[in-house]
Amino acid sequence: MGPSIKELLYESVQYLKANGVENSILDAQLILCHVLNKDRLYLTVHGHEALNGDMVTQCRQLLRQRAQGMPVQYMTGLQEFMSLPFKVTQDVLIPRADTEVLVEYVLKQYQDSDNARPLLGMDIGTGSGCIAVSLAYYIKDITVWAVDISGEALAVAKENAALNDVGDNVRFIHQDILQGIPEVRHERLLDVIISNPPYIPTGVIDTLQTEVRDYEPHHALDGGADGFRFYPAIIRQAARYLKPGGLLALEVGHDQSGDIANLIKKSGRYERIEIVKDLAGINRGICARKMHN
Repeated sequence: MGPSIKELLYESVQYLKANGVENSILDAQLILCHVLNKDRLYLTVHGHEALNGDMVTQCRQLLRQRAQGMPVQYMTGLQEFMSLPFKVTQDVLIPRADTEVLVEYVLKQYQDSDNARPLLGMDIGTGSGCIAVSLAYYIKDITVWAVDISGEALAVAKENAALNDVGDNVRFIHQDILQGIPEVRHERLLDVIISNPPYIPTGVIDTLQTEVRDYEPHHALDGGADGFRFYPAIIRQAARYLKPGGLLALEVGHDQSGDIANLIKKSGRYERIEIVKDLAGINRGICARKMHN
């Protein structure tokens, strides 16, 4: 038999540290949990359990991939978001905690409110479906349109809707937002539109950390020369599809909130513009209500 769980975990942490991997302890734990198909508590309780050679070999192969920059989420195929499990592949961005604050803002507006039911929402650039699925899971009587230009991403999002038992509450549209959303024209107006669009300037992508630059899909990162390519179209489309008083919620880059707020103001279609800060106190979201007139 090979090393014990405790011994292999120690070896793994040291290896990742030596290769400059941040969060080496957590990443080593997640990789070992994935190989064993167990949770992190199991590693502690069964630390002296010996591992067979195949498990050790698989773990070390994954550690080498992690040391080269591959995100651990793409190895395990899973990421938690809003306390829900999500499948992730390299066809979608890895859901991040920064986005949770925007989803939480939307939930507060609709979760236990007196809004007319049922509700209708839209998630533009759905990717893994983490936003659309979370809204469908936590808000009673809502149907969410999940829009993405990538058919591969939509396939992942559909799996995540089924995984979280909201498949009947999420509808999928394969569409480029820059070309509009013709399927929605015959539906009633929407209560909420939320989007985490690509917002990284093209020239900045090559400077990003290896995990993002070399592994996450560039089409979901690249916001054009200034990072603002998609916002005018989303703001314009939202004004068309939202009901009066309906909510527009946009994730933005760390230095983009002022410019995006100005775009919303200049459109002349919105009021009650608010900034949502992430856990680090950075302006992460812009929310506004469609005017009634």
